[in-house]
Amino acid sequence: MLASRGATGIVVDTSPEFRLQALRAGIRGIDALLLTHAHADHIHGLDDVRPLTHERVLPVYGNGPCLAELRQRFDYVFRESQVGGGKPRLRLVEAPAGTFDLGGIAVTALPILHGELPILGWRLGDFAWLSDCSGIPDATMDLLAGVRTLAIDGLRKKPHPTHFSVGQAIEAARRVGAERTWIVHITHDHSQAELEDLCGELGSDVGARPAWDGLEIEVDG
Repeated sequence: MLASRGATGIVVDTSPEFRLQALRAGIRGIDALLLTHAHADHIHGLDDVRPLTHERVLPVYGNGPCLAELRQRFDYVFRESQVGGGKPRLRLVEAPAGTFDLGGIAVTALPILHGELPILGWRLGDFAWLSDCSGIPDATMDLLAGVRTLAIDGLRKKPHPTHFSVGQAIEAARRVGAERTWIVHITHDHSQAELEDLCGELGSDVGARPAWDGLEIEVDG
């Protein structure tokens, strides 16, 4: 996911196909990388931020366990080596509690659960991104107050131990009070048309719709 305002660009996670997505989106620079967790489908495109760090070091935000795993899995980035070597220039930053500013965008780390694994969602203004989510603690619900547009994990219609189902995602959107809800991290169990029908049936009151590759939305805040 790429969020931008004016000259500020923020990326959430670097999936294995990050290079292809960045080329398609015309990304020529980013100001910060926000990580949800260290599973392969969310970080294995990390090396491809290298050309985006020629001019300056890129701050990478995550929780403690995520950053520790990142150091282990991409150890070549952080150990001393010869000049050159084609490494991305990264600065790991443990996500602070509360809201902080990134180039005029108000950012808040949102502790959530991916099964038993504590991970992060992210709030940017009145938009929130909750991927790979199966539980939202009450304290995080408080941090979501005022969110108008919500992108939330809804893997499929059937329940799953580490992801919300579409129905569970929509119910969570009601608790948040979202006006628009985008279902993300979807399997191939359903067609787009089937998901449109399901979201319309279950979540018209929260504006629920399934997201798709290349989707662009505008939000305030």
